[in-house]
Amino acid sequence: MARKRSIVSTVLIYAVLFAVFCVAVFPVFYTFMGSFKSSGEVLTSGSRILPEKFVFENYVQAWKLANFRQYTFNSIFIALFSVAGVIAASLLAGYVFARGYFPGKQFFYYLVLSSMFVSLGSLTLYPLMMIMKAVRLNQSLWGVILIHIFAMNATNLFISRSYIETIPREIDEASKLDGCSFFQIFRHVIAPLCTPVVATIGILSFRSSWNDYLLPMVFTMANPKRMPLIVGVVNLKSSGEAASSWNLMLAGTSLSIIPMIIIYLCFNRYFIEGLTSGSIKG
Repeated sequence: MARKRSIVSTVLIYAVLFAVFCVAVFPVFYTFMGSFKSSGEVLTSGSRILPEKFVFENYVQAWKLANFRQYTFNSIFIALFSVAGVIAASLLAGYVFARGYFPGKQFFYYLVLSSMFVSLGSLTLYPLMMIMKAVRLNQSLWGVILIHIFAMNATNLFISRSYIETIPREIDEASKLDGCSFFQIFRHVIAPLCTPVVATIGILSFRSSWNDYLLPMVFTMANPKRMPLIVGVVNLKSSGEAASSWNLMLAGTSLSIIPMIIIYLCFNRYFIEGLTSGSIKG
């Protein structure tokens, strides 16, 4: 009897997981299939998943019209420096909140975490633009990168602090006896042990910077050559002969999600390890 219940529960679990998988994958599959449709078919037969005729020319036109080579370089430039800066800032902040002692530490930590439940949307866009204008970075990709780094994502802080707290404090004490300072312990001892959480924060920040649209669009309006790939892909909708070239935008979108999939597949094991270690043990 117990064995039958175990089999039934296992089947139910896998059925639920399969349903969640279908819901998660369907938008990607629909986008990919829609990228092979003509513009007219997308507008008139949007409910049909498979195209009547596969139009591979969409990818050729999207590559040419969106200037994929330049836009991809811009996106990689933003993503690489943003990821490096976010990882460094998140680990350092997590270490300070986990191991440091200063007045109001818990208050400031929970104050930052409270931002997880507040969505300001585009309300902060104008103040950020004015700040970057004051330092003459309002028309540069470096302005976008600095905002990504110093925005201090609360999720990254929570994951890094929780993970660092799982590292035994005896390691810190041994390092102090060897003459290491507070930040030398972080550099030589704590940071090398944070490989899983580095992968987790790296993937999250890469996804955020790669898919960011509004901020790069505003910062590159006066200099279209500096546009990242996502902004260029969205512009494909109005770049064709039709009023709205959805087929070209879907083709460009299919191309733009490939790097994100590759990054996730390469670092999936570390991503899951860092995410579970930081959230469950913390």
